[in-house]
Amino acid sequence: MRIVVTHLTRVRGGYICVAGLDLETRRHVRPVLAGGPLPFDLLARYGGPFDIGRVVDLGPARPAPQPPHLEDHLVALAHVKRGEAMRSAAFWDLLQRVAKPALRDLFGEQLKPIGRNSQGTEVGEGRASLGCLIPASPPRLWCTEPCGCKPGRIRIALCDGQLQATLGVTDLRLYRHDHMTPDPRCIRRVADRLASADAVILGVGLTRPFAASSHAAREYHWLQVTNLHFPGDPVWELG
Repeated sequence: MRIVVTHLTRVRGGYICVAGLDLETRRHVRPVLAGGPLPFDLLARYGGPFDIGRVVDLGPARPAPQPPHLEDHLVALAHVKRGEAMRSAAFWDLLQRVAKPALRDLFGEQLKPIGRNSQGTEVGEGRASLGCLIPASPPRLWCTEPCGCKPGRIRIALCDGQLQATLGVTDLRLYRHDHMTPDPRCIRRVADRLASADAVILGVGLTRPFAASSHAAREYHWLQVTNLHFPGDPVWELG
């Protein structure tokens, strides 16, 4: 199975999450390991196979769906092979072909408001966990102030014409080399670009279930923005 990487995010604990589009079916595929999350040394910058816009041969990939994460496929790292980067124009064209204008077109009617401004699904519900969104208006990106020893959090406010939400952003390219600390300069550059861009496609996804805090009674699959793609420079490689 060959995919082109469209989603590349940080995960708590120094790991990464990767997903892409199957080049034959144009369906989203998320490679997962039987032993746990993907380590960060699989990034192209460390000699690994994964980067935005990179074609990757996953080798034999066995579907392991568990709603809403129906895109999960078990892979063996020994079979994963790095390919060439897709040309920017071809990558943008592919994103446009799969992108939708509404969040519920991607995730179904199970998507609902959670908390004050977020969206998500109940545990085990949803017809997909990955998608590409064409927002109805330019989103607004910022980073909250650090709190004690905790770094700030990257946030984005978006609207699809029906739903409005303020979501977390896990695009690995917006974080420093520790993959945990937001990069203020990069965030400002991307925020300015969002404000002036004619178009943007957002990678969006549902998290694994977790509670908003240690005091929260329930877990949800939270909607988040995984990546931001711009015309003319959609690959925007981490390197």
